[in-house]
Amino acid sequence: MESKTSDNLQDLQYFGEYGGVNPSISDSSTYTFLSAKKMFDTFEGNTEGCYLYTRHSSPSNLYLGEALAAMEGTEAANVTASGMGAITAVIMQLCNTDDHVVSSRTIYGGTYAFMKNFLKKFNIGTSFVDITNLEVVEKAITPKTKMIYCEAVSNPLLEIADIKALSQLAKKHGIPLVVDNTFSPLTITPARLGADIVIHSLTKFINGSSDCVAGVICGTKEFCLSLKDVHSGAGMLLGSTLDSLRAASILKNMRTLHIRVKKHSENTQYLAENFEKDGLRVVYPGLKSHKDHEKLKSFMNKEFGYGGLMTIDMGSLEKANALMEMMQERKLGYLAVSLGFYKTLFSAPGTSTSSEIPLEEQKEMGLSSGLVRFSIGLDNDIHRTYRVMRECMVALDILKSDTTMV
Repeated sequence: MESKTSDNLQDLQYFGEYGGVNPSISDSSTYTFLSAKKMFDTFEGNTEGCYLYTRHSSPSNLYLGEALAAMEGTEAANVTASGMGAITAVIMQLCNTDDHVVSSRTIYGGTYAFMKNFLKKFNIGTSFVDITNLEVVEKAITPKTKMIYCEAVSNPLLEIADIKALSQLAKKHGIPLVVDNTFSPLTITPARLGADIVIHSLTKFINGSSDCVAGVICGTKEFCLSLKDVHSGAGMLLGSTLDSLRAASILKNMRTLHIRVKKHSENTQYLAENFEKDGLRVVYPGLKSHKDHEKLKSFMNKEFGYGGLMTIDMGSLEKANALMEMMQERKLGYLAVSLGFYKTLFSAPGTSTSSEIPLEEQKEMGLSSGLVRFSIGLDNDIHRTYRVMRECMVALDILKSDTTMV
């Protein structure tokens, strides 16, 4: 699928207050009005281009929102102080007491915990389903269902959602499809495939430097304005406001996103192919052995590759932990959660980012205790990385020493 998302980002051009090549940073919490009537009209939502209070909006946040909307091909975008700030605002905007959500069962642990443990305070139910089985998804929809929620590439099992088919199903039942695209910026453009709302944790690939947390909600202008409504907007009233300085920093980092995504994908493809040849159980959408490889290939933006995430099953939690500790000692990366950093990050999801999911449910969805999730970095010599990783695996008897190195 051809996409001009990187061109849209390249074509954005802002001038700073004094002609600077970077837009000026709005370092104010509140904004003045020349008339009391204009303030009143702004509170009522009857003005365009007026800033009221930074929790509502600010120029710096607006610039970043425009860039993200251009990237995802949506009418508008609202930025938030974290990925969870984006996710929770969307759910609370769309759902009322006694409503229902149909969600993928393989999602980020924080999202799972919010849906399963927090929403019940409002008697909002969630059905967690195999999002790749459309028949199961449709059976879970009830008259009270207010959305279908999924991740474009699931965390941590790297399953691929059929966004086109899910969109058709959502439209059939008159409900929105909400897609978290954190794992696959530029590679997948969910809105062009029919998603109504697209969410990102900007903390990850989009910012790329692991120095802040932030999120975004991309959608129609109407929906984004509803989130900022001073009387009923979940974004406004829940208060997940991104700091203007951070918004400006993320906007500058976005300028290299297309280069970084390509390198993350290139490096991950190399490691996945070679460790699979070594006989390890590797899951990566760029491998022909991945069950959703052809599905993703049919709608991805091919120039950006298959992404920077892969998993390898080490057979046991003990071996997984030992490998990660040794890799960190060998300076291959960090034993840390998150993704999209310039160095490789690795963690065992079952005891970290997916630990909110009960063990029996982890087993049911195929999340083994020995699974290690790798966010592969921007290493210049990826063969060197492969060689040192392999040495660690041989030392821990994950790979046999007599296995021929690729």
